[in-house]
Amino acid sequence: MFDDLSEIDAADVVRCARTLLRRPFLRADGPDGELVALVHRHRFALQDLFAGLLGYRLVVERRFARLYKAGPGADDTRGVLGLSPRGYAYLALTLAVLTGVARQTLLSRLVSDIRAAAVEAGIAVVDDVADRRALTAALRHLVSLGVLHETEGTVDAGTEALITVDTDLLGQLLTGPVGEADSARRLVELAARPGPRGVEHAVRRKLVENPVVLYADLPPEQAEWLRRNQRKERALLETAFGLRAECRAEGVLTTDPEDYLSDLSFPGTSTVARIALLALPELLADEPRADGRHPVSRQALRERCARLVEDYPAAWSKQFTDDLERLVDEVLELLRRMGLAVAEQDGWVLNPAAHRWLPEPDGDPEREVVVAAAPEVPSWSLFDEESA
Repeated sequence: MFDDLSEIDAADVVRCARTLLRRPFLRADGPDGELVALVHRHRFALQDLFAGLLGYRLVVERRFARLYKAGPGADDTRGVLGLSPRGYAYLALTLAVLTGVARQTLLSRLVSDIRAAAVEAGIAVVDDVADRRALTAALRHLVSLGVLHETEGTVDAGTEALITVDTDLLGQLLTGPVGEADSARRLVELAARPGPRGVEHAVRRKLVENPVVLYADLPPEQAEWLRRNQRKERALLETAFGLRAECRAEGVLTTDPEDYLSDLSFPGTSTVARIALLALPELLADEPRADGRHPVSRQALRERCARLVEDYPAAWSKQFTDDLERLVDEVLELLRRMGLAVAEQDGWVLNPAAHRWLPEPDGDPEREVVVAAAPEVPSWSLFDEESA
């Protein structure tokens, strides 16, 4: 794959490719912006890499690089955290409005135009707290992307502000074929189309973008292709993107040893992440279905969460222990976004990958655990006998 590149250049291409997967809108003045120059230097190798392996288009300029990924389709686990459905609606309306405004505009004028566009699109506008938060979240997201600049004031201060629009970045933001779609649903479908190589690109995109890919979730032709090519794909993902693929009977689990490409970590240190982790062993105790998945009712998860809260009351954040239903919702959402849980008509199922973690509490119920400091000099070493 990198036969024409030196070892150093090949390593740089992989580093750039990983950065673009994490930040498909890479700007010189944004996070990881110092790599824009390196991306520009290796732009031809990177364009060939993404086009050949994933069917993605890469645009590289001096001050930014834009990787056009496929849309997620019906999968909503790849959405922007903090953007509600109404926030996404305001984001689309804002982009439409920005195409017709001057390079600089007042925040009040922009908000007025956005709400007018909402009314024109048949969207009811209610000027309440939730509505203002959704609109602010959409504007804040565009600020984070560099499309909007807060020249004077801020978009979330509740006062007037002067906003500057980066028209170059605005023109590179949309990925879906808007001109080909006659409805919002059709636009989502078109944006999620597989690449030129059909099944190959479709499956490889799933492996790169999702931590868990199960054969049961794939169309028959994609599942068959992955079974035949899993060893080759495992080597390719590691060479091109530094990813590790674990092939199992039920599917493929993809991990990043450096955790850079993981936008959501599990296990984690938060109350929700720790309770989700500790709840897994009991939820996985029963025999799985034929597809390897474990049915789990919301009531069973609620009982397990309640028991953990009761057994270790000092270990959790009070905002969750005071609202058990919210805790259950958050645990399910975390497991769902990680690809470990799937909602079905009559409840939830845990995927086989959940067996990867079988933790045990590090203390007895209703007893605070005092963690002793590690001794400065260990009592044994790797060179001691086993009996030492």
